[in-house]
Amino acid sequence: MDTAATIFDRYEAVRHRLPSASPPARTSQIASLHDIAAHADAFVFDAYGVLNIGEAAIPGAAQRLRELREIGCQIRILSNAASYTHTGAVTKFQKLGMGVKDHEIITSRDATLAHLDERLWGCIAAPQDNLSDITAPTRRLVDDPTSYDQVEGFLFLSTEVWSLDRQALLESALSKRPRPVIIANADLVAPREHGFSLEPGYFGHQLADRGIQDVRFFGKPFPAVYEMVEASLPNLSPERIIMCGDTLHTDILGAASRGWQTVLVEKDGLFSGQDTGAYLCQANLFPTWRLSRI
Repeated sequence: MDTAATIFDRYEAVRHRLPSASPPARTSQIASLHDIAAHADAFVFDAYGVLNIGEAAIPGAAQRLRELREIGCQIRILSNAASYTHTGAVTKFQKLGMGVKDHEIITSRDATLAHLDERLWGCIAAPQDNLSDITAPTRRLVDDPTSYDQVEGFLFLSTEVWSLDRQALLESALSKRPRPVIIANADLVAPREHGFSLEPGYFGHQLADRGIQDVRFFGKPFPAVYEMVEASLPNLSPERIIMCGDTLHTDILGAASRGWQTVLVEKDGLFSGQDTGAYLCQANLFPTWRLSRI
């Protein structure tokens, strides 16, 4: 899972689990979001590969957000990063100079927690995540098999300290006693400063491939996060919302399934350095527009 081609192929292999959509039959190249601003009341931005790479802002991204606000467009950031609390996500993008407000960010973690019941959840989380925003009972899962057996469900937030050995513990526990598995980040990978990291969606689909029945995915391309964005933009027609993302099977597919227009951002994310045309044709999945950077 270290090249655009292998990542694309894996997304295609799990596409039967993803939402369906009727995207346009072709795509148009644009030079700037200003070229299409008249078509939008709101722009929704993926984070990784569009606004930032790891902990670094992509050049020009913060300025573009300011310019779009100035001409009257609503801004939303829609991120599959479930490692941060909502407050942590807002703080991160403020530090990147994006000038975001609390209501302008919606994450897959937000959507996940809105659908979480009160059972005892075994949490797969980053060490620095104190889980303070989770109101249900939690137990952090690391290397003790007993903990996997005792919890009533599994909440997968981060792969930061996940390993194949821990994945085997999870599979074994589920084989002995089926329980729901909540994948709070549906991405297979995320672009980082030095390559791609495996994300919770990768391990969630691996479980589903091996016959685990109750695997529930949150984040793009699944509906809950898009529904939250739409609820935050009342009275806007879906076709007046434009999603800007770097990944066909998450950002573009999910937005198209809602009737939004879409922009594939090509320079810094999944398809960096690639000719995207062949991928679009192979997937028969076309964004409304394409551009290099926002």
